[in-house]
Amino acid sequence: MNITPIKSQEELKKVREETYNNMRLRFKDTNIEKEIEKYHILVCAGTGCTSSKSDAVRERLHKEIKKRNLSDKVKVFKTGCFGFCKLGPIVVVHPDRTFYIKVEAKDVDEILDSHIGKGQVVERLLYKSVNNDEVQKTIDEIDFFNHQMRIALRNCGVINPEDIKEYIAMGGYNNLANILTNKTPPTDIIEELKKSGLRGRGGGGFLTGQKWEYAYNYEGNKKFVLCNADEGDPGAFMDRSILEGDPHSVIEAMIIAGYCIGAHQGYVYVRAEYPIAVDRLEIAIDQAKKAGLLGQNIFGSGFDFDLDIRLGAGAFVCGEETALIQSVMGMRGEPRPRPPFPAEVGLWEKPTLNNNVETFANIPVILEKGADWFASIGTENSKGTKVFALAGQINNTGLIEVPMGTTLRTIIYDIGGGIHDNKQFKAAQTGGPSGGCIPADYLDIKIDFDTLADIGSMMGSGGMIIMDESDCMVDIARFYLEFAQDESCGKCVPCRVGTRRILEILKKITKGKGEMEDLKILEDLCYDIKDSSLCGLGQSAPNPVLSTLQYFKDEYIKHIKDKECPAGVCNDLLKVVISDEKCVACGICARVCPVNAITGENKNPPFHIHQDVCIKCGACIPKCPVDAIYKR
Repeated sequence: MNITPIKSQEELKKVREETYNNMRLRFKDTNIEKEIEKYHILVCAGTGCTSSKSDAVRERLHKEIKKRNLSDKVKVFKTGCFGFCKLGPIVVVHPDRTFYIKVEAKDVDEILDSHIGKGQVVERLLYKSVNNDEVQKTIDEIDFFNHQMRIALRNCGVINPEDIKEYIAMGGYNNLANILTNKTPPTDIIEELKKSGLRGRGGGGFLTGQKWEYAYNYEGNKKFVLCNADEGDPGAFMDRSILEGDPHSVIEAMIIAGYCIGAHQGYVYVRAEYPIAVDRLEIAIDQAKKAGLLGQNIFGSGFDFDLDIRLGAGAFVCGEETALIQSVMGMRGEPRPRPPFPAEVGLWEKPTLNNNVETFANIPVILEKGADWFASIGTENSKGTKVFALAGQINNTGLIEVPMGTTLRTIIYDIGGGIHDNKQFKAAQTGGPSGGCIPADYLDIKIDFDTLADIGSMMGSGGMIIMDESDCMVDIARFYLEFAQDESCGKCVPCRVGTRRILEILKKITKGKGEMEDLKILEDLCYDIKDSSLCGLGQSAPNPVLSTLQYFKDEYIKHIKDKECPAGVCNDLLKVVISDEKCVACGICARVCPVNAITGENKNPPFHIHQDVCIKCGACIPKCPVDAIYKR
């Protein structure tokens, strides 16, 4: 891509107008009557769709369009995540905004023949509502999108993340140009952020403007801006998707942050397991440098700012800012006591501003539309929107962005499409390993920082795992404690030893060997660890246990007193049995049993499983042709 250095706000405006005009087919509010025979085909290039071979779809489109001499009529672009990850690869055809799902390379011919050639949509590739099987043709008709408000994700699924001009066309770098050209006082920008009420989206929820103010006030001959893109929560992929779909929004915000606090160097700390995000970020940084938007004398203002990437090895503890700082400096990622906070003593003992990806992605919009606009969204103490990664026992898994204060019911049933197989909702786990489990009694609770904390959970970075009646809450607590214990850096005894003791008790209970006294020991241990651990990992690790003890104590008691797992999950408390009524004595189960625990005579039902031999591997269950084998 040829990129001409942009030296002034006027040159930026010219690029914006030219590129927007080339993109206008993608926007439903533009007049396209004269260009109705032209098409833009957007193919998702996020991690989810890429893993489903969207690259092959895009390459096939390019090949066939060239072969059919349609290059002047049809343009194909890669774009970021649409959020509907379960349905990939996703292809959207503009200007009619047709939303195709699960597209394969072999479907390209039909799309070009029918849709492009004859103006007839390919109905078999359209989305069908999970609630009523109704076909929904365009992206504007789909409930999954209609209940959302995309601010941090505003450009994902709209622009090509590998083309800086498309970001500029959407207003990108205009805020930076205004600030540097007009030499806006840093204090004015900081006050605007404070007025907006934006809180950090990385989990802590600290007021962003206040954090920027602290970094501004501390004196230092060198300061740094740091972006936390480590994102270690199981099932979380919010920051990854923003970097994959709109990396320039983060870059622009970091440059503005550097200007505000007096820093000239920034770092993005991103986990190495995000190869697409790293690649897009590298491309974006290179393009910004070639355009003169990174480096020396940006917009002729005399302000210099550079940006580099640091790859993390995937340690969960490095999501804690002091551990992250250690890792960026090339040392072992371990937390240290605070104060002093990084705003005073951070990278190389210099004042350092640290925000996460989603927080930075909100900054350009706030400065463009104003603090009052942003503050009008959300609740009293939680302004704006929040990105969540929906996963678990829900029909519409994927990435969503909703106003703060949206109810859990709206997220699960209106956006998420309800629970698999019409099962009953049991709990939602928010905040990852640091969060808690929210029971069905709180389906109508408004999701924001304070209400989640009040009921024993937390916002975290935005993971939301939905559970139904087939999930065992004791086993869920065990899973998260196992994760936290494994990820503990080991620096402090409460976390290193305490989480191991909790895990031992939870495993004991799931094996049917627990005692009622263990519940009191568990609770005491949890509070001791919360009160005495060095960093947020240890302080919040007991939350899944405490919340499940609070809301699902009956399941713990069932495991202990009755030696039963009500959800049928804990293997040691289950039996694999054969139904006498259903068994047809085919003998398949006996042949697949690895320990010869099943005996019987062919054609002489029923067969029998010897419980003293059975290892409960379940290998026989899917092999039974009449579904006569089950766990109880």
